[in-house]
Amino acid sequence: MALKFSKITPKKALNKAFLKVRPLRSEMDLFKLNLITLLDKVKNEESEEHQKNNIRDFLLHTYYRATHEINTKGRQDLVIHTDKTTQSSVSVIIEAKKPSNKAEWITPDKINVKAVQELVLYYMRERVDAKNIDIKYLVATNIYEWYVFDASYFDKVFYGNKAFVKQYEDWRDGKKVTKDTALFYNDIAKPFIDTIDEEFAVTYFDIRDYEKELRNEDKADDKKLIALQKLLSPYHLLRVSFANDSNELNNRFYKELLHIIGLEEVKEGGKQVIRRKLKDASEGSMIENTINILKTEDSLLKLRNKQAFGETKEEQLYNIAL
Repeated sequence: MALKFSKITPKKALNKAFLKVRPLRSEMDLFKLNLITLLDKVKNEESEEHQKNNIRDFLLHTYYRATHEINTKGRQDLVIHTDKTTQSSVSVIIEAKKPSNKAEWITPDKINVKAVQELVLYYMRERVDAKNIDIKYLVATNIYEWYVFDASYFDKVFYGNKAFVKQYEDWRDGKKVTKDTALFYNDIAKPFIDTIDEEFAVTYFDIRDYEKELRNEDKADDKKLIALQKLLSPYHLLRVSFANDSNELNNRFYKELLHIIGLEEVKEGGKQVIRRKLKDASEGSMIENTINILKTEDSLLKLRNKQAFGETKEEQLYNIAL
């Protein structure tokens, strides 16, 4: 008997209809920028707490900032909630290790390791203690490598085994020799996992396999990053609706249109306003190209009422271009 992982690629893991929806250029640019930032922050000597914060920042700034809370919960490294509050249910559980922690990390021939045992503990706490039925995925990552488990496997194998649930509850309630987590890992989870004759389908990727496409300037190479970009989004990890709501699709088109023009929508004083993007963030946009043409042709000199377009030259150029 042995627990086995059947690895599937991000592309194979995604809903086929979702895979056909092309990400917006702004979404892909943000994903690449933040993922490069994450990789550049990897330092083997840093603590796992430090690495965990970097992973949180990457996910939050790329996908979840305005919609879902990402934070610790108790002893769990990271969780993604179903909405913006910590009072909402946990939907995704993440166990983060630093790249140099080989002893506790997963390899093809060493699956029953602490990273997996910790995910089992966190799942049991959510499923048994919190009565949480909203968990979608469990993730183990050392920043480079990512294992994404469907929660249904954990529900079937661990929560679905009454004897294992009883062992967990007895340990939780202090009916064992100690309530130390080491006892759960070494004397409850590890022996139980050794008895499992089951194959888990797990989505696996190594970010280092995508570094060439990630860091070059060839936009055509971005096609190879699409499945990776989609996999960590709320549309996959939280199973948020992506195509059934026509308003959602219109909103995506609206945001892309603003990006192409060189504008952005932000909240100022409780109101949504549209403003010019920072020049570095919108280089090559329609409005920046138009401003460059106006400057090249000295168009302001030909206007009699240029003050009507603003007090400064920059304001005049922007408003005329718009």
